[in-house]
Amino acid sequence: MTTNKMREGVETRLTAACRQLFLSTRIAERCANEGTPKQVEFVTSLLEGELTLREEKHKIRLFKRAGFPSYKTFDGYEYNCVRFPPVFDRQCLEQLAFVLEKRNLVLYGPVGIGKTHMAIAAGVKACSMGYKTKFYTVTELVLKLAEARRNATLERLLRDLRELDLLILDEWGYVPVDKDGSQLLFRVISDSYESKSLILTTNLEFSKWGGIFTDDQMAAAMIDRLVHHGHLLIFDGRSYRMEHALMRQDAPHKKTDEGNTIVA
Repeated sequence: MTTNKMREGVETRLTAACRQLFLSTRIAERCANEGTPKQVEFVTSLLEGELTLREEKHKIRLFKRAGFPSYKTFDGYEYNCVRFPPVFDRQCLEQLAFVLEKRNLVLYGPVGIGKTHMAIAAGVKACSMGYKTKFYTVTELVLKLAEARRNATLERLLRDLRELDLLILDEWGYVPVDKDGSQLLFRVISDSYESKSLILTTNLEFSKWGGIFTDDQMAAAMIDRLVHHGHLLIFDGRSYRMEHALMRQDAPHKKTDEGNTIVA
């Protein structure tokens, strides 16, 4: 038996679904006035199903546009090598509280220790939550910016970047950037300041950024914008890739005179 309270609840859901689908609320009004409880429930389920389908398709499009080099999640991620700052913990990371607050993350540490995995996992989660996300290596982005400037499409590219909720820049400082590239990259960082979240992965300490970006003052300005609303996560440990490398596993072993096993 359908009570008045139950029917009111279904009608409220129907009205909300109509609004989200940009349909006239007269549909909900006619259903309420002329439809039976089962008919109203059916129409409501139909529209809510359409909303769910559209949301899933939207998330798929966000993921495809993000440009991740691989699919990574936080499932099974090992945090034993990560040191979080006092005001930012694993829960804040995995729930993407920093994206909502437009804060930045700098993931600092040696290569092969999980920085890129964490950055991609955060990006994948962001797409699943409906955030516009994009992944670049720094070299890739600098080349794309330079090409856009040559083709007179730089402003369009910068506008697309400004519309993001999360921009991931991988391998920050791995390869030197010339003066023109540094200026373009600085413009992206400046445009992002207090308007979106950035995630940077780097193996380079702040004091050495000037040597990579050819200009100490520009590097200092980048750092200032990144850390003002940001958190530094420090990675420390042995390379996961080296620990699990097939070459290391397949290498022949021999014993020393003392009986210790070494890799040949």
